[in-house]
Parts: sequence; structure tokens; C-alpha cells
Amino acid sequence: MSASMDLPAEDHDFLRSTDYTYEVFEEGNMLCVLLSNVTLPPGLNREQADILLRLAPLYPDAPPDMWWVSPSLTTASGGEIPATQTQETHRNQVWQRWSRHLPAGSWSVGIDNLESYLAVIRADMCAAAGAFL
Repeated sequence: MSASMDLPAEDHDFLRSTDYTYEVFEEGNMLCVLLSNVTLPPGLNREQADILLRLAPLYPDAPPDMWWVSPSLTTASGGEIPATQTQETHRNQVWQRWSRHLPAGSWSVGIDNLESYLAVIRADMCAAAGAFL
């Protein structure tokens, strides 16, 4: 991986300080972060899943957009989660795309990072599950 396609040191430091098992790699001109066996909020059909982040080359100056989960998730009762119907293949694995976009102006360059983005993901998953943070 070229130096220009790696996470900022603060993101590596944050990920190392958590319980996340993670891998960083390049795919299709995107910087990818794979979080393995992430514990999910109650109210979803699984207790754990892998989460894939695909970051644009300008990250962190450009905000992340969407995330992917494998295996696919529904609510615990089998209900479909809005805007998660698309399946994509990355690294020979099928992923459920969570089509989510940050509101304009909500990403603060120099302040926001993977820690703040993962908080957004967690909050969205909790909302989808009907759980509380």
C-alpha cells in the first residue's frame, strides 16, 4: 500500500485503542477498512457482523459515504432495514450496502475521523434495530 493510501495515524491509534480487529487495504482506488466481528446492537438478526468502510482517496478531507455489512442484516423480527437492499461484492465477499450519506456540512475537516464516523454508524444501526445507545 502506498503511503498516500493509508489511514491517518490518529485513525490507526483510535482503532488500536478499541476492541476492533481491523485490516486496511486498497481496492478499486479506494482505501478500505474492514472491521471484523463487530458486536451489533440488540434488535438486529445477528449479534456480530463485519463492517467495511470504503474511503475516497481524499479522506479525511472528504467525508466517508455509506458502509457495507456482511452477512446481511434485518431487524430481529425479520423486517427489512430501509436503504440496505443493494448487495455488492468486494474482495470476493458479498456485502449489504447501507446507503447512508452525511448531511452537507456535517463532516468537519481536521476534527472528524473514523471515531466520529463509527459513532454515526453505531447510532444508525441502533435506530434500525429500535435500540438505544
